[in-house]
Amino acid sequence: MRRRDFVQGTGLAGILAAGAAPAFAQSQPEVKWRLASSYPKSLDTLVGAAENIAKRVSDATDGRFQIRVFGAGELVPGLQVLDAVQAGSVDCGQTITYYYFGKNPTFALGAIIPFGMNTRQHNAWWYQGGGGEMFNEFLKGYNCVAFPCLNTTTQMGGWFRKEIKTVADLKGLKFRVGGVAGAVLERIGVIPQQIAAGDIYPALEKGTIDAAEWVGPYDDEKLGLHKVAKFYYTPGWWEGNAASILLPNLKAWEALPKDYQAIFAAACAESNTVATARYDHVNPPAMKRLIAGGAQLRRFSNEIMDVCYKEAQTLYAEWSAKYPDFKRIYASYAAYLDEQIDWFGVADGTFDNYMARIKRNARR
Repeated sequence: MRRRDFVQGTGLAGILAAGAAPAFAQSQPEVKWRLASSYPKSLDTLVGAAENIAKRVSDATDGRFQIRVFGAGELVPGLQVLDAVQAGSVDCGQTITYYYFGKNPTFALGAIIPFGMNTRQHNAWWYQGGGGEMFNEFLKGYNCVAFPCLNTTTQMGGWFRKEIKTVADLKGLKFRVGGVAGAVLERIGVIPQQIAAGDIYPALEKGTIDAAEWVGPYDDEKLGLHKVAKFYYTPGWWEGNAASILLPNLKAWEALPKDYQAIFAAACAESNTVATARYDHVNPPAMKRLIAGGAQLRRFSNEIMDVCYKEAQTLYAEWSAKYPDFKRIYASYAAYLDEQIDWFGVADGTFDNYMARIKRNARR
C-alpha cells in the first residue's frame, strides 16, 4: 500500500468534489466507522481536523462512507486510542504516536523526537523521503496504518509556576510533558508526568504537578493553563513539529473499496495542510491575549538546551542499540534531518532571521 499513489493519482479537487460522488456511490457499500480521538472535543483545532475529514469523506461518497468522531474518554481514554484501534474495538483513531513510545520508542518517529524536524521537514521525509512507508511497515505489527492529518508546527515549552533559569532549577520538577521529552528530561532530574489534555488544568491547579506543556497559545488558552501558572517558556525543543495522525485499523482499512481508500487518504492530506494553516492563523492573536492577561514569556537558556540536546542524542544511541526498528527508521530520519537543516539554514533561516530583526527594529 502506497499512500502517495492515492494522493498523487487523483487530484484533491476532483476526488473530494461532492458533485462527483453520486456516480460511483450507487455501486459502493455503506460503511460506518467509529473514530476515537486522543483529544477532548473542546479543542476544536485538534478534534476539528478529524471532524472535517469525516465531513469530506461523507460528502465525496454521497454519505455512503460515514465516520463518527468521538472525543477523548467518550469511547476510550485519550492515551489508549492505539490499543483500541489495534484490538479492533474502534475502526480508526486520531492520536499522536509518541504517546506510545513506552511500548516501543519507534512510535515517536511517526510524530516527533526532541531536537527533530520542523513541520515542513517532517512532511518532506514522510511523503517524499520514505518515512511514511517505513513507519507504516512498522505499524503492521500493531494492526494499524497511519495518515498524517494535522501538524501544530513548533510548540511552546510550557507553563511553569516559577522561573527556570538553570538545569538545577529543573531537578525534582513535576512536569506534565508528552512523549520522548519526558525520557530526556528525566535524565536531568525532572519527574515527567504524561497526563491527557482534560486532566492537565486540575493537576496544575491542585499542585499535583509544577509545570505543564500542551501545544501552543491557542490550545493552551482553551485549557486555561495561563490561569494557574504565569511563566510561559519557548521553544518546545521536544516538538519542532507535532504530527497527529488518523490511525485506521489495518483490517478495516484493507476492507474498504479502493475509491474509499483514495478519498480517505486525500482528505487526510488536505487536512494536514489546512489544519496546520489554522494553527498559524490562530496562534499569533492568542499569544497577544495571553501576554496582555499577564503571561510572562521566557526562553529556555542555552545551558538547558545544550544539556538536553546532549542527553537526547545519548538516548537515541541507546535505543538504536536495543530496538532494531528504531535503529532502522532513525537512521533514515537523522540523515534526512541533517540534509534539511543545511538547506533551511541557507534559505528559510536566513530570511526568517532577517525579517524578525527588521520588524523588531521597526517597532522601536
